[in-house]
Amino acid sequence: MTIKHGGPAGDGGDAARGAGTVDVVDGDSELKARLEKELTAFNVRMTGADDEASLSVRVTDQAGALVGGLAGWTWGGCGGIGLLWVREQSRREGWGSRLLRAAEQEARRRGCTRMVVSSMTFQAPGFYRRHGYVETGRTEGLPGGHSDVHFFKRLDGKATGPRLRVAVVLDLPGQHVDAAQRYQDLVRPLLADHGGRLEQRLRTADSGTEVHVLSFASRSGYDSYLADPRRAEYHAELGDAEPRGRVLEVHEVI
Repeated sequence: MTIKHGGPAGDGGDAARGAGTVDVVDGDSELKARLEKELTAFNVRMTGADDEASLSVRVTDQAGALVGGLAGWTWGGCGGIGLLWVREQSRREGWGSRLLRAAEQEARRRGCTRMVVSSMTFQAPGFYRRHGYVETGRTEGLPGGHSDVHFFKRLDGKATGPRLRVAVVLDLPGQHVDAAQRYQDLVRPLLADHGGRLEQRLRTADSGTEVHVLSFASRSGYDSYLADPRRAEYHAELGDAEPRGRVLEVHEVI
């Protein structure tokens, strides 16, 4: 089970650390066990949740051969799926759905109210969407031009609808690029006040055009962001530096 993530690094600079040796190896099971032990203790100390446990679901056929399986974890009211696989000849028989439902049921039994999972774009993002999982973000630039898509699902019946996404195409006046940039720096922090976030920001080589992909938890959040008086105030200060833009509501296509 891997849910540790990064803990305290204690990086105070080379002079503060003193002498040491850095070794890079292909694998170190002893180091991995020590890191898990230390980060588990740190996570428990910081959260008070000490119920970390593995979660496994297995399907076998009448001959005892493995049809498919799921491996994950539960901790602090959250369940996570690390691996889900069904053998090729059985992938049209509904075993993936049954594995997922069994894991969700066990997570609920352990007191979990939410579930998380990531799936590469060439794997099964559509499968998780069909089972009520909502995309919360993605890691781009993986091998083959693919992305790792991150999903979340409520297990307690509370609604978690799909996020509203908009793409903003901005043409920045050449002589006012710096002013337009300052405006963007002021406006971006307002997103969180309305359930929004900047998911991606792209810029042309000449810095004359930017594309911002924004998402909001609801349309009402997007509408309140547009009507925020602070945004209007920052916008009015631009004058001739106002960027020309188009706003497009967008949907993911896989």
